[in-house]
Amino acid sequence: MADYGRYCPVAMASEVIADRWTPLIVRELVLGNTRFNDIARAMPGISRSLLVQRLRHLERNGVLQTWTSPSGHGREYHLTPAGRDLERVIHSLGRWAVEWLFDDFEPETVEATTLMWWMHRRVDPEQFPPVRTVVEWRHTAPDPQTIWFVLERGAVSVCVQHPGFEVDLVVTMTTPDLASVFQGYRRWKEAVDAGLITVEGPPRLAAALPKWFLWSPWAEQTRERARRTEASAGRRAS
Repeated sequence: MADYGRYCPVAMASEVIADRWTPLIVRELVLGNTRFNDIARAMPGISRSLLVQRLRHLERNGVLQTWTSPSGHGREYHLTPAGRDLERVIHSLGRWAVEWLFDDFEPETVEATTLMWWMHRRVDPEQFPPVRTVVEWRHTAPDPQTIWFVLERGAVSVCVQHPGFEVDLVVTMTTPDLASVFQGYRRWKEAVDAGLITVEGPPRLAAALPKWFLWSPWAEQTRERARRTEASAGRRAS
């Protein structure tokens, strides 16, 4: 880890959270992921050995604590008060990127499994149906893949193989079109009305589905930034 000296607060903070992957690990902890495999799934590309190294670094610096899993098998990672205080730092980084790096975003490059993993943790259990509900997500492009969500008891299970339960809703779309909704480039209703997303199943459940998800923490900022960009382009064209 870099040693920037102890004379500047920004330098000292950088020693803790500014190394590659570390802010994303903190992001996952802020968003509620506590288990090693769950954190790793949300960051395709990081090696398991490097993730172990970064978690130990954050623990040594008082950002997280390691707890024994309630099941008695494995460990969990939980933010300390100092770590929870980094939530505002992570959200500020996201807002800054939306505002100043907007033109460089490539939402269409996210993989289906990564997108679905992000979506399953950004949910509102209070909006869930009272009984077990299975949603089949059919990604048609760029890489055809089907993934299932099982909503039950206030939690969402992600399945890459059929879960064995009757499917209640079938959602068909490309991965980029679903990513554009998750990240805030367009609203769910807009994508459905445009035929970019189709939903098959009971109308009551189909209408309720978008309320089950909270979408990206920066969806509102992205939506506003996209609106301003579109309006600016329209003025230039006229």
